[in-house]
Amino acid sequence: MGNIENSASATSIDKDQSYGANDIQVLEGLEAVRKRPGMYIGSTSQTGLHHLVYEILDNAIDEAMAGFCTEISVEVLPENIIRVTDNGRGIPVGIQEKMGIPAVTVVFTVLHAGGKFGEGGGYKMAGGLHGVGASVVNALSEWLEVEVYDGSDRYMQRFERGNTVCELKKLGETDKTGTVITFKADCEIFETLEYDYDILLNRIREQAFLNAGLLIKFFDKRTDALKEDSLQYEGGIVSFVEYINKRRGYEPLHENVMYFSAVADDAHETIMEVAMQYNSEYKENLVSFANDIRTVVGGTHESGFKSALTRVFNEYGKKYGFLKENDKLSGEDTREGLVAIISIKMKEAQFEGQTKGKLGNSEVRGFVDSQMNSKLMTYFEENPSVAKAVLEKSLMAARVREAARKARDLTRRKSVLESSSLPGKLADCSERNSNLTEIYIVEGDSAGGSAKSGRDSRYQAILPLWGKMLNVEKARIDKIYGNEKLMPVVSALGTGMGEDFDLSRLRYDKVMIMADADVDGSHIRTLLLTFFFRYMRPLIEAGHVYLAQPPLFRVSKGKKIRYAYSPEERDRYQAELDTKDIQRYKGLGEMDPDQLWETTMNPESRTILKVELADAMSADETFTILMGSKVEPRKEFIEKNALYVKNLDI
Repeated sequence: MGNIENSASATSIDKDQSYGANDIQVLEGLEAVRKRPGMYIGSTSQTGLHHLVYEILDNAIDEAMAGFCTEISVEVLPENIIRVTDNGRGIPVGIQEKMGIPAVTVVFTVLHAGGKFGEGGGYKMAGGLHGVGASVVNALSEWLEVEVYDGSDRYMQRFERGNTVCELKKLGETDKTGTVITFKADCEIFETLEYDYDILLNRIREQAFLNAGLLIKFFDKRTDALKEDSLQYEGGIVSFVEYINKRRGYEPLHENVMYFSAVADDAHETIMEVAMQYNSEYKENLVSFANDIRTVVGGTHESGFKSALTRVFNEYGKKYGFLKENDKLSGEDTREGLVAIISIKMKEAQFEGQTKGKLGNSEVRGFVDSQMNSKLMTYFEENPSVAKAVLEKSLMAARVREAARKARDLTRRKSVLESSSLPGKLADCSERNSNLTEIYIVEGDSAGGSAKSGRDSRYQAILPLWGKMLNVEKARIDKIYGNEKLMPVVSALGTGMGEDFDLSRLRYDKVMIMADADVDGSHIRTLLLTFFFRYMRPLIEAGHVYLAQPPLFRVSKGKKIRYAYSPEERDRYQAELDTKDIQRYKGLGEMDPDQLWETTMNPESRTILKVELADAMSADETFTILMGSKVEPRKEFIEKNALYVKNLDI
């Protein structure tokens, strides 16, 4: 009872303690950003790190949207220093009347200060954080320098961790205009300072597509082997759709990309652009933007587009006899095989969340809905062969959806009728608190047997898999339900899949994929990850999926044993122990239970990798290329990335 009493006394009120105005903490300047960075950039992981670059890039893009910038340069310099250069107007350097300091200083040191507020602001439409972006980047940087070229003079100012360390000073004369921002993210804030070239490249490429004709140059100068890309697309979002189709190896159902645009005569001066094309695949690829910001959670512009698309398909289908009177296509049916880019540009875009994942302007839904309804119906009327091709695809999707519903219902009934819905090969754990448990999905019965014997049965469950799994990237959903290789995984996890997925029913906190450290094992991992990505994505997004890392070698001399996870480690241990008795593990089944526990399953000594979705669009593209039905994109991907693969051991 002692602990209970201590807990009670800890929460009692001390009458001698006071609580007054002086107890309220006031965070001056940018202190609040440094104290709670996640509120402003989402996280302090690699995702948040990249967000710093996006904010500075977005401000340069705003200059392009305003018509004052034609070229932007983004550089990753040694020590992961970022430099962004634009040839826009340059941030104003004159004294800001209210603050009494140069406007450029205000932009980098005061939250909610910038040229994007109210009538008469410096920008009609903007995607930056409305006066927050530059100051947030400054606050979260070890140091930041800004150079401004105003057409006559060149200025510079330096900040460290958000604080001004030198006043704005004139460096000389120039006939150039523009802004150069150089910064180094703060190691006291971020978990890593390492930028991923491909993640940044994808974001930069998006901006080039969304701003037709804008030239954006990207350089990685961290090593002697310079990497660079120059991105410029005169076709805008039409080129974007063509790029996605070509990159992923999709076969279009119709030759030309449909393109629609409209301008709303309202206070927001909303501009809508939509480019779309159907292909022979089963997935939809709908990507939306508001003021050039990727709205990953969607919003009112997506809702308006989807409702119009569904309505037009059903109305046209009934008018021309594709659909019977009582037939109805669902939204999913009309979007199967669709690649679409939706871009909205407007004054006063209302984003939900500081990192702008969702557009909230209610009037946008009606505008996009009405414009798409009218323009798409007219397009179908004028292009009946295109309409016929996409309607027939949607009808096939509807039939498959119905078959999938029957298969899903059958799977549900089987689970209810069976005495236990858990798979027979599952060796469950005894712990009932799911936050403390983990399941190992193990390749092969032999390895599964070793894992069962070597595990801690209190909190570790084992599910052996056998034979080659279904590649869901090439299969329609009706073939996935009831699949003998996939359903045991679904049953064991307890979450359901697809539209039935419910993360709250997850039976294990960690889902470990444990496969051999060879090509076949890599294939198994990729197949499972593809399934999780397509039909259980929240499982990955919530950080529940891990890859176990079994050793490749056992290096021993006498009673001294070292386990090596790479050829480099093997060589180091071999030299350390001065021995040639090295065992190469060809599979998990070669390890006895004690070895498997010691190297791969013991939380105190194992190495595991958490599977993260740093960039959903990039991950989606990679899965499509690697696991899809087209050979040529896969070949190109492998040839391009083979140069960057380390420790390849086949």
